[in-house]
Amino acid sequence: MILILLTIFSGLLFISRLFYLQIVDDSFRRNPLNNAAITAKYDYPKRGYIYDRNGKLLVANQTSYDVMVVPKEVEISDTLEFCDILSIDKAYFIKQIKKATHYSPRLASIFLEQLSKSDYAVLQEKMFRYKGFYIQKRMLRNYPYNSAANVLGYISQVNEERAKNSSYYQQGELIGTQGVEKQYENVLRGVKGVKYYKRNIHNKIIGSYKNGQHDTLAVVGKDIQLTIDIELQQYGEWLLENKRGGIVALEPATGEILALITAPNYNPNLMVGRDRSKNFNQLYYDKINKPLFDRSLQAQYSPGSTFKMVNALVALQEGVITTQTSTRCFGGYKYGRASSAFMGCHCHSGGRPMQLTEAIYKSCNSYFANAYKKTIENYATTEEGMDQWSNRVKKFGLGNYLGYDLPVGQKGLIPDATYYNRYYPKGRWRVSYTISNAIGQGEVLTTPIQLANMTGAVANRGFYYTPHIVKEIDNIPINNPKFVTKNNTEIDPKYFEFVVDGMQKVFEQKGGTAYYSQIKDLEVCGKTGTVENFIRVNGEKIALSDHSIFIAFAPKTNPKIAIAVFVENGGYGSVVAAPIASLMIEKYINKSIQNTWREQNVHDKNLYELEYNKQLELLQIKDDTSM
Repeated sequence: MILILLTIFSGLLFISRLFYLQIVDDSFRRNPLNNAAITAKYDYPKRGYIYDRNGKLLVANQTSYDVMVVPKEVEISDTLEFCDILSIDKAYFIKQIKKATHYSPRLASIFLEQLSKSDYAVLQEKMFRYKGFYIQKRMLRNYPYNSAANVLGYISQVNEERAKNSSYYQQGELIGTQGVEKQYENVLRGVKGVKYYKRNIHNKIIGSYKNGQHDTLAVVGKDIQLTIDIELQQYGEWLLENKRGGIVALEPATGEILALITAPNYNPNLMVGRDRSKNFNQLYYDKINKPLFDRSLQAQYSPGSTFKMVNALVALQEGVITTQTSTRCFGGYKYGRASSAFMGCHCHSGGRPMQLTEAIYKSCNSYFANAYKKTIENYATTEEGMDQWSNRVKKFGLGNYLGYDLPVGQKGLIPDATYYNRYYPKGRWRVSYTISNAIGQGEVLTTPIQLANMTGAVANRGFYYTPHIVKEIDNIPINNPKFVTKNNTEIDPKYFEFVVDGMQKVFEQKGGTAYYSQIKDLEVCGKTGTVENFIRVNGEKIALSDHSIFIAFAPKTNPKIAIAVFVENGGYGSVVAAPIASLMIEKYINKSIQNTWREQNVHDKNLYELEYNKQLELLQIKDDTSM
């Protein structure tokens, strides 16, 4: 009986579904492509243009012509003539026909992309001889500035797998693949138009389907204005030539990204033309320089002494120090019984009591280690103190994705009690185990954009706007609430003034770590950072030159720019990163550089000759010995 009821129920279910599909739902009838006798031809719109914040054209369009093929329809009497016109050989012809047939014998796919104008002119006249082939006009990108490739991204062909999983894209169509092109693909691409045609029993086109009732017109893509200043972008890329690292500059009052620089970089025009695939492979397989790796968004570094600003502010808010709290430094900070448990310092205070402002501009490790220790120990347990410290630090946008409008990034790391409990038995670790966090050398990891954002929060005296790269779409300002809502650090604004004063003295006080990078008639606030760097070769830990880091904002009042600079193996933060930041600030605010000698000296510093080639030799030794 149960079996009979199940059979009847299943039958009714199938009948109901068939009734719905055939009588109620007419979507299959309405879609012309569900009819084998109908074929579609697409009209591809112009992609939207991309401009910088000052209206300078960064990405334009250029017309390209692709040869399309429908394998089932191919009829050619003179294959050699066809190959000669296209400058290909017969082996390539056979290979492409097989590839197209594998995709679909009846559907069009790309046979040869991006004809030259001369080849197009010749082929167009003789196209009637080559049945099964036709020419499809497309729009490729053109980059007037050989700059900002990591920001702009590029477009590439939709592959077979993606086409199968998409209701919009066909194989061989173009799609944004990186950067703004990818993030804002739906805005930039527009909407392609389509025309439907009827075929007879011989698969020949015999006219428009239903007099064009289902045809649609192409809709041009929308233009986008970015927040970046292309002149500042180019200048930063020039300064980072022959170096590896990242620079991020933003406007504190809005969160608009002014420059997003990674080095080494590449010319965006390499991603256009027939050689795009070859160029991409060369860039992709360069595992030494990693030009496709956006260091400004993806590289995770210890922040070094730049992180001391946050530790000071957290300690002030927790009430464990005041602006008058003094610490004596005798060449470093002793944090354990072992002789090795000593954190060295180069503030040269000679044991004299030091307060917050001086500790900042002299970058005293002892002062900030003491402030960090007091913060953690302000709670009943080390775990509770660590979690409270971690939560406060994360309010500066550290330890998580910022939510900016670009498709790549890393979250960095701000450790908490759970993190340390993974490595130590619960309750068996103390603040001394984590003391390097006090000076940004422990488990803390940040990206350049996170540090720039942190600097913007200090410049704003306690809040930041989520960084973003797009300013307007079709002349309409972006209205995403995420980019116009204040993110509060929950640190009392009164504490920031003391930290800012210390950062100003980094430039202006004799003995300040950026004293020789100051800008005439401009109040700049900053902080140097120097991060240790090691490599292991055959089990031996070998010290390499330190990473050079600097953060800054200017002017002190109503700041217009906040910046973070990372230079891999650049040495002391004051030597390479500080002058780069200073020059970037001067270029943006004053539009010119007074000290051209310093500018040229920074540009000419070649870290490949000084550092990177040595590291390559070490890595080769490592590879050779591991074989």
